[in-house]
Amino acid sequence: MKRFVKIAACALLFAALAQAQSPSAGAKAGEVWNELKGEKLEALQLKGDATRGAQAFQACQGCHRRGANGTNNGAYPRLAGQHATVLIEQITDIRAGRRINPKMAPFADEHVLTTQEIADIAVYLQALPIQYALDDKGAGKALDRGQALYARDCAGCHGDHGQGQANKFVPLIAGQHYGYVLRALATIRDEKRGNANPDMVTAIHSYGKEDLEVVADYISRLTLP
Repeated sequence: MKRFVKIAACALLFAALAQAQSPSAGAKAGEVWNELKGEKLEALQLKGDATRGAQAFQACQGCHRRGANGTNNGAYPRLAGQHATVLIEQITDIRAGRRINPKMAPFADEHVLTTQEIADIAVYLQALPIQYALDDKGAGKALDRGQALYARDCAGCHGDHGQGQANKFVPLIAGQHYGYVLRALATIRDEKRGNANPDMVTAIHSYGKEDLEVVADYISRLTLP
């Protein structure tokens, strides 16, 4: 099913602005978390084209792989099926310096991608099927604890199945590679991501190493209904 960013943009703008009133851990002075302005707002208002997006994404396949399923070792995340709004937010935040990602920064540079191409890639990736892998999970220990922590601290935003919320820029995390989830949780907890939702930073701030591992393991096993 084709879901274009422009269709969702009007519905999400006021809701997202209402959600974005707290400074992010690493935000520039005077900024609020996920403030919709500048190129991010422009990209959200553009109509993406999946055919053009498939062509533009070819430059990204070296890392994220064909089909945008990332790598099982978690070095690169699965992008297939991700909400277009989330993808636009992350790419524009990286190139604006709000999200710290040195590996991705050169590929997100304005001399490499236009704003239109960001919107095109986002709708292309959103429409791709998720291919759940069997060898990118954690140790499978204490999954009951991982489930309990997820239910307490994560499900309220990310959903019971890890489906996320497109209109609130909450990513789909179901079946994401264990290694990537573990690393992302650690950088968010340690306030090293730059554009992390401050509510999530607070929710997992007290997590120890084992807590991060069991939650990441549980998330890596989630599937969409």
